[in-house]
Amino acid sequence: MKAIILKDFGRVENLELTEKQIPVPCANEVLIKLSAISINPVDVKTRSGKGIAGLIKDQLPVILGWDISGTITEIGAEATRFKTGDEVFAMLAFPGLGNTYAEYVVAKADELAIKPENVSHNDAAAASLAALTAWQALTTHANVQAGQRVLIHAAAGGVGHYAVQMAKHLGAYVIGTASAANRDFVLELGADEHVDYQAQPFEEVIKDIDFVLDSMGGDYIDRSLKVIKKGGTIISIPSGLNETVTEKAKALGINGYTIRVKPDGKDMEEIARLLADGTIRSHVSAVFPFEEMAAAHQQIEIGRTVGKVVLTF
Repeated sequence: MKAIILKDFGRVENLELTEKQIPVPCANEVLIKLSAISINPVDVKTRSGKGIAGLIKDQLPVILGWDISGTITEIGAEATRFKTGDEVFAMLAFPGLGNTYAEYVVAKADELAIKPENVSHNDAAAASLAALTAWQALTTHANVQAGQRVLIHAAAGGVGHYAVQMAKHLGAYVIGTASAANRDFVLELGADEHVDYQAQPFEEVIKDIDFVLDSMGGDYIDRSLKVIKKGGTIISIPSGLNETVTEKAKALGINGYTIRVKPDGKDMEEIARLLADGTIRSHVSAVFPFEEMAAAHQQIEIGRTVGKVVLTF
């Protein structure tokens, strides 16, 4: 099978197309022939030596990637939830190696969900790590309730564009920060308000927020804390930029957390339901052939991707 390996951390030139043996599933695993994969900022950060590089540095060369959609071709003896021919999607193994930069991948059955028939492989692959991050932040960790005021930073981005839709589904009043160019997109997702972060400091025009989802880190934490009610919550996602969020928030009577998304087949099933009934949709802004992985990474590196980037086989 075709696979792309990362020989060493660094530039996109370190991603190398090669041939590998098709993997064999263990008892609790299935083998999936992939139709589409999606990549995220963590892919790019890890390739460059940041992200989860510290967790996998002793395993180089490695196959990166976590987001998949494809068809099961082989079943392990204990993976009885599925059958060959099932179309599935998931985020695999994070923060371990998902090995998804390949034509075939093995996956634990309890990380998978059936892909809805009315959702394309591209849209399903996109709705994995980013959608799972948004869902777990809003529900598992923050328990967002109807009527709460929710602020989503980078609302046009991968995590952000799912979070806006999910927060509206949960009944929240949603404010999204994004550039002026993405105003209409953010409002079409369901946001009640859009704030152009380039035109004015968001903390000067927003107040009384119950929950902030921060995918920026850095000074966005301090600035966000100014707009949150006492007893409110902030979740900050980017690693390396949010170590003090808990302490800073606590000093102000606010709950502050960092989270790391976890593979979860039950959560993926909920995302499948939301996709199937149109409650959420994936916005795929760029699609590349699998062989053009380097170009896909460079697209993410620009830092202005709207929605998600997908690669197809």
